[in-house]
Amino acid sequence: MSVTVFSVIDSGIVGVRTDVSERVRLAQADSGEQPWRAWGPYLAERAWGTVREDYSEHGTAWDYFPHDHARSRAYRWNEDGMAGLCDDRQTFAFALALWNGKDPILKERMFGLGGDGGNHGEDAKEYWWYQDSTPTHSWMRWRYHYPQAAFPYDQLVRVNGARSRNEGEYELVDTGVFDHDRFWAVTVDYAKAGPQDVCIAITVSNRGPDPATLHVLPTLWFRNTWSWGLPNRHEPTMTGTPGRLAGEHRSLGHITLDGQGAPVALMCDNETNAQRLWGLPGRSPYPKDGINDHLIHRTPTVNPAGTGTKGALHYRLWMGSGETRTLRLRLTQSDRPLPPADLGDGWAEVIRTRHAEADEFFDEVLPEAATDDEKEVARQAVAGLMWGKQFYHFDVKQWLRGDPGNAPPPPGRRYGRNNGWWHMNSFDVISMPDPWEYPWYAAWDLAFHCVSIARVDPGFAKGQLTLLLREWYMHPNGQIPAYEWSFSDVNPPVHAWAALQVFKIDGSRDFDFLSRVMHKLLLNFTWWVNRKDVGGNNVFEGGFLGLDNVGPFDRSAALPVAGVLEQSDGTGWMAMYALNLLDIAILLSRHDRAYEDMATKFFEHFTYIAEAAYRQGLWDEEDSFFYDVLRLPDGHRLPLKARSIVGLLPLAATTRLTSETLNRLPEINARVRWMLHHQGEFGDVISARRLGGADRRQQRLLSMVGQDQLLRILARLLDPEEFLSPYGLRTLSRAHLEKPFTVSLGGSDFTVGYEPAESTSGLFGGNSNWRGPVWMPVNYLLVQALREYAEFYGDDLKAEYPTGSQCKRGLGEIADDLSRRLIGLFVPDSEGRRPIYGATELFQTHPDWKDLIAFPEYFHGDNGAGLGAWHQTGWSALVLDLVFNLRSGPAR
Repeated sequence: MSVTVFSVIDSGIVGVRTDVSERVRLAQADSGEQPWRAWGPYLAERAWGTVREDYSEHGTAWDYFPHDHARSRAYRWNEDGMAGLCDDRQTFAFALALWNGKDPILKERMFGLGGDGGNHGEDAKEYWWYQDSTPTHSWMRWRYHYPQAAFPYDQLVRVNGARSRNEGEYELVDTGVFDHDRFWAVTVDYAKAGPQDVCIAITVSNRGPDPATLHVLPTLWFRNTWSWGLPNRHEPTMTGTPGRLAGEHRSLGHITLDGQGAPVALMCDNETNAQRLWGLPGRSPYPKDGINDHLIHRTPTVNPAGTGTKGALHYRLWMGSGETRTLRLRLTQSDRPLPPADLGDGWAEVIRTRHAEADEFFDEVLPEAATDDEKEVARQAVAGLMWGKQFYHFDVKQWLRGDPGNAPPPPGRRYGRNNGWWHMNSFDVISMPDPWEYPWYAAWDLAFHCVSIARVDPGFAKGQLTLLLREWYMHPNGQIPAYEWSFSDVNPPVHAWAALQVFKIDGSRDFDFLSRVMHKLLLNFTWWVNRKDVGGNNVFEGGFLGLDNVGPFDRSAALPVAGVLEQSDGTGWMAMYALNLLDIAILLSRHDRAYEDMATKFFEHFTYIAEAAYRQGLWDEEDSFFYDVLRLPDGHRLPLKARSIVGLLPLAATTRLTSETLNRLPEINARVRWMLHHQGEFGDVISARRLGGADRRQQRLLSMVGQDQLLRILARLLDPEEFLSPYGLRTLSRAHLEKPFTVSLGGSDFTVGYEPAESTSGLFGGNSNWRGPVWMPVNYLLVQALREYAEFYGDDLKAEYPTGSQCKRGLGEIADDLSRRLIGLFVPDSEGRRPIYGATELFQTHPDWKDLIAFPEYFHGDNGAGLGAWHQTGWSALVLDLVFNLRSGPAR
């Protein structure tokens, strides 16, 4: 598509640029021709309470840098804000600030409870949505609902702090501040006229019954890199005049924010208010909170000279009930000062054209067979993933030793959190699970993100998977960093699986990407084998493996008794890892026969792991289930018979060897035959040959379960009284509601019971729950595994679905129905209600709320209500890929 839009060029003259549809922009960004990804929503929504900003002795991040400090204290490693935009080095940051005239502070960032906030801490207590974004961020939309009454900060803290774990969360909507529609609906649209030229529309609507005033403060500032005593750190400058903020930076050049009309420019410095926080003199009389104090308390804390490193354009809007206004702004970068930007017809054309191009892009990308509701969910899932990309800066060595301009950190830090990761130096845009609750990457979350991102931007997805394997991330010993709270924690090894998915989504042609990933994953696989198989017996440990409180005790802590916990999920993950590397080696062998040796190696490794799961007692023949087993020093084995997702994950370890592969790779063919002939115990994990697949060729199935075990596990998996819920698969059998599993160890009892919603236990922090709710990532893997089994068995194998219904269906048909259940969490049901919003009528029926879709972290095991982190689009966005798999290709 060829279009004409307006763009500010270096000379400051309005020019013309054509052929810039989203497809073209993506190609230009991937090739390096145009830096379309250079600016994006890379500003975190929370930097306070993070590990990077924590310089305490004992790692008490929430206490060391609380929300109350955020407006007054300069951040060391990154910045935060609402509806934020910045460059990919976060040299500058732009965000929205609001004031309703009643709050005690400016609304510059989202509020929520820290980890010390009592019942269900680490939770945002505001309502905002990522409504739209193209992959290059050429078009973005963000929405926020801001109460007109004073924001109930103290009430939210007090009530939640007083509630027990047996009571539900106390949310903002429960305070009554949205009664009678007394709120402002605020929408921010971004449209790029060029890579560093963005038109911004801030649309404000008074939804309340009475006239009201809203202060709107679009804010521009420089990240503070100059106050820490490091060499060659230049302090930039910014000047404010009516309707304009003009900044100058040594590396950035000129950055200018022009605003419609003549709003007053308020200027201060992005410096800590040391007087307010500690009673000490600060570096500037006009510190970071200077605009806040000037507006709310009328103090002389903005610079009368109109200069600083942080500035805001102050709009005061008096609006009648139902009235809507749009403010026009434009943010540009150049190598020289620019004349006033076009905020008239040219601005409007950019907004209109970019929005139309976004519609065109998604019409082309999303499956034609998907329903309108499914397409809307998929598009907002993409938006959440795009808005979840954050600039992440963390030099761990510098963090551990402290900055020369600050007091040295406490000595204990040298032996505390992340002290073994001194090599790590992050300075990248990375996909985060959630910009507020999880404003730091997590390795296994990221792998799932990339599968969905690849549907719209495979180049970025491949870059993300490669990034975490680079030498400044991966530990020299081969471990992939888990997340900043503890890089040494162990996440499930899903990187190889994600690389395969992204490779296939991208057309199965980028063998260079696959090869680069393979080389680094060999190091990581070796780390797993050397570090997480204590007994050298091919069954694995790993700790909590991302499943938090799934077991009766904390699997990452010291065991209650002496022994080793051999894990069914850890063993299943490693069997799946071996098969993923086998598949990658087979693909790469098409171009380099040397990879055939690797394929043989990983084929054998898989068979050893799968066979050991049975030989070492992880499989319980009587219960037809895999369990964790506690191996005691005297050799006795104690199975922990809690039926959970731990025992289902071995199902995901499966792949097919086609006759084409076996004929092309004679070494692996010969090894399969040898194993079957000389090692008869492997017959259950290497199936007999049968016709299968779309071409009906001979193939073999490699799986941790044979046909008999598969059907027996499926009888539990598909039982509504166990794992099958109306909205997917529960993470713990519902049978444990009436019969919790209890084990006595070391004189204490440890119990796991079915809890479909929030956890009532503080185990592993208590902020997420794997004892019954529906979690999208493991559901996705199991649905994908069922499709793999269906490709092999075809219609010859059927299972009762649901268990007890006496209705048998093929495994592909079951996978389709499970997909529909998971998609059904988000789309309106026959009564127009979205299950994710539960019983909250405001979200279910109000026209201003009901079509704004959130992507919660996990879901109630019985009714599908959204739980946990409310904006955890990351792996909940897998619903996007479920829509693709269900609605693309030939009808089943």
